[in-house]
Amino acid sequence: MADRPADHPRGEGPRLGPGVAVGIDEAMIRQLVHAFYDRVRRDPAIGPIFERAIGETWDAHLAKLCDFWSSVMLATGRFQGRPMQAHNRLPDIRTEHFGRWLSLFEATARDVCPPAAAALFVERALMIGRSLQMGLAVSRGELPPVRAPV
Repeated sequence: MADRPADHPRGEGPRLGPGVAVGIDEAMIRQLVHAFYDRVRRDPAIGPIFERAIGETWDAHLAKLCDFWSSVMLATGRFQGRPMQAHNRLPDIRTEHFGRWLSLFEATARDVCPPAAAALFVERALMIGRSLQMGLAVSRGELPPVRAPV
């Protein structure tokens, strides 16, 4: 965990992620990640996509996702992956899959987390999902140009 310099606007001391204020801890992250991906694996729309991509490496994938959410919510810096590159290698992922992913995530977060923590997880998941969806669309040439060619 990185310390802030004395002149940081939020003061000195350890850098705290946004989840700390709403009671998110490593145990909650692990519970959410594992419960969510149990649902994903059973889902007829997105489960097969995940199974093809992850195959026999679910334990490693879940550990990586716990690191990801720990970095997002607790600012631990443990996650060192490249989600955009990983998802870009999966041509089966389509726009409609993001809505399903978020619906399952939101339902799971509300089932396993206190309300304030669930709301923060869902807020961050929505931002992450939008970012991934936009990045994939751009890399696949599915977005119109921002400006008309001159």
